[in-house]
Amino acid sequence: MNPALATYASLGIAIGLEVVGTTLLQQSQQFTRPLPTIGMALCYAAAFYCLTIALRTMPVGIAYAIWSGLGIVLISAIGYFLFRQTLDTAALIGLGFIITGVIIVNVFSSSVSH
Repeated sequence: MNPALATYASLGIAIGLEVVGTTLLQQSQQFTRPLPTIGMALCYAAAFYCLTIALRTMPVGIAYAIWSGLGIVLISAIGYFLFRQTLDTAALIGLGFIITGVIIVNVFSSSVSH
């Protein structure tokens, strides 16, 4: 498998697991519901493990910027659609800047191995 593809795949899986974990965090109701709490802990542990795989070839700052940026955008979308949490214009603009930043880092930075 292409090393760059493996790096981005493990980073993508880490992002997905972190988003699921954060969704379960909401569902755990401050750790009072056992199943969502256990699921959250497992998702976060697996997310960090997958992140370490990406860190084999990607600088930690770049990987974390992509991971946290896309995680913020995805969990905001889940909050909007699943939990009916509203996003005002300023929030949408800010999320757009996050997406733009992730694109700039991936397309133009020489710090990311392509």
